[in-house]
Amino acid sequence: MIRIWGRPTSICTQRVLWACVEAGVEFELTLTSGTMGPDGHVSTGAVPYGGVNAPRYRARNPNGTVPTIEDGRCVLWESNAIVTYLGLRYGHGRLVDGNPETFGRAAQWMSWTNERLEPHLHVLVMELRRLREDLRTPGAVEAAIRGITPSLEILDAHLADSAYLAGNGFSMGDIPAGAAARRWQVFAQRGPATPHLDAWLARLGEREGFRRHVASPELHV
Repeated sequence: MIRIWGRPTSICTQRVLWACVEAGVEFELTLTSGTMGPDGHVSTGAVPYGGVNAPRYRARNPNGTVPTIEDGRCVLWESNAIVTYLGLRYGHGRLVDGNPETFGRAAQWMSWTNERLEPHLHVLVMELRRLREDLRTPGAVEAAIRGITPSLEILDAHLADSAYLAGNGFSMGDIPAGAAARRWQVFAQRGPATPHLDAWLARLGEREGFRRHVASPELHV
């Protein structure tokens, strides 16, 4: 059984939990966070789950971030690396297919999600839900929507000709972008028309891992 340290409302932890379901891997989740707890963000006075500053945790992950996994003697942090590991070790035929070209395309979209979607989504979730109101920045939400719009249009255009990001079959590449697109769907106040992205999200919504660990709006607040 894989041990996971993280929290269900962390989009990076969601990636790992979803990948475990896809790969058929049993896991044990320990609630861990330096910024969030059961009652919300620390800026509102909520008590975080904690654990990230414990010496044993820092020995596993010197960054003090989540998620971190322990699979026997293998310890990993950074969610895209963990998803890739799960695919290569447990998810052949489900997360990876053995084709280097497909693998490369999947990895491409995983990196792209971190660079093009995540920064803007972080602003939206913080400004709209997590931060105490007096700590929010005027104009930040509008700037985030403007910033993410071109990338959403790129994603939608790609999905016009491809059922999934790396081709016509689901792969590890769909997990980070799928979780991000769902978060955008939850928080979007306005944005571009994205019919192909919406159809892709509907296909992802049929997957057990997505339903369990990504779909609910409560998992994004």
